[in-house]
Amino acid sequence: MSAHNLSAVLKAHGNAVKLLRNSKIGMYVYPVVAAEFSNWRNEQVAWRKSAVLFDQTHHMDELIVEGPDAAAFLEHVGINSFANFDLNRAKHFVPVTPAGFVIGDMIIFREREDKFVLVGRAPTANWVKFQAAIGKWKVRLTHDPRSDSRPDGKAIYRTHYRFQIQGPEANKIFDKINGGPVPDIKFFHVDWIKIGSRRVQALRHGMAGAPGLEVWGPYADKHYIQTTILQAARDVGVDLALVGSRAYSTNTLESGWIPSPLPAIYTGGGMLQEYRDWLGADSYEAIGSIGGSLATDNIEDYYVNPFELGYGFYIGWKTDFIGKDALTKMKDQKNRKKVTLEWNRDDLLKVVASSFEEGVPYKWIDFPQPNYASTNADVLLNGKKPAGISMFNGYSFNERCMLSLGVVNDDVQIGDQLTLIWGEPEQTGKTSTEPHRQAEIRVRVSPTPYAREAREHYADSWRTKSGA
Repeated sequence: MSAHNLSAVLKAHGNAVKLLRNSKIGMYVYPVVAAEFSNWRNEQVAWRKSAVLFDQTHHMDELIVEGPDAAAFLEHVGINSFANFDLNRAKHFVPVTPAGFVIGDMIIFREREDKFVLVGRAPTANWVKFQAAIGKWKVRLTHDPRSDSRPDGKAIYRTHYRFQIQGPEANKIFDKINGGPVPDIKFFHVDWIKIGSRRVQALRHGMAGAPGLEVWGPYADKHYIQTTILQAARDVGVDLALVGSRAYSTNTLESGWIPSPLPAIYTGGGMLQEYRDWLGADSYEAIGSIGGSLATDNIEDYYVNPFELGYGFYIGWKTDFIGKDALTKMKDQKNRKKVTLEWNRDDLLKVVASSFEEGVPYKWIDFPQPNYASTNADVLLNGKKPAGISMFNGYSFNERCMLSLGVVNDDVQIGDQLTLIWGEPEQTGKTSTEPHRQAEIRVRVSPTPYAREAREHYADSWRTKSGA
């Protein structure tokens, strides 16, 4: 009999690390959107020099939570306080386990007093659905999972389209599509604008540090909205670049958000055991993958807490939420901190050159995105001592260097040189890895966000409080 839930899958494989490090899921895919519209280098440059259009319609889950208890329910599930969460605002929503470790994150919008929309990766959506299932909250949930990674010709439909327009020349486009100046929307606030004949909601946001708005509406309007935006850019003389999935996944390296921490749900009894029994055998948590040089039998070595990711400053300490007791103890400990790591050019070129030489090469580094698993974890050393983990890698044509985001021990300082171990110690069953050997790559500890534009022009947020 085939496994029917995550608990059965784990039992069949022996432990969680063995399951995830040998997953056959393949490379993580940003679905439907073309890999490149021009080329990924020019597309990266455009978010710094002119303007870009990100099509965010397909790679994220959307979860609508509504009902009389919606606000109280979500405040119980996530670490965020809702005290200042008025209508037409958004938050970065982060739930943790009872032990205080991060499950994932989503952006949450408050559309009515009793209606919220959450957008992001599957682990958080799954956890919220589970909490509604086991509780007695008066809420109703509607889940629209992300588009299929490999649809094989099948038609794809979503509830909503979602676009983001950003860049130093984005305001010219906004004024054109709106038929006049758009409202002065504060960071992470929502207002209404016009796009041609449609009235749409717009979130003030910016994923790479430049000015931007995120807009969304009924999926049936997607083609009209996109063509209207593109025509408006032509009318005002802005070189608006459509960004493909290759460049899109790298914008976070400049702005400092770690997008895919491992959901910390594979250990623990009580609620967590019940959750593993509830999750299906085909869930993200059951089929996802771990890649990198951190190879350990203890799955908890891959867990992170919100302080390490720079999210500690918006914990709602005055409210009761899952994991509060554990976080209360963690906040006074020496937690790791988030940093950007700048890879050494000569070491990087040595790794690339090995693929043009005889013998077993170093692990292939793909450009602009070398991540080869759902969750990445590469060992960082300070001399011979463990210093942290690198969690998300990529090449920035704007900065002309390979960067990664990770968490390091609290005594590591900006400017320190660490060593990143690239590649896995032994061949796993992942289809995204080839026979290879490990390499040592020097990395310089750098600020987060790395891009000066992001550091200087983001609103006061988790990006600028990464050491909180």
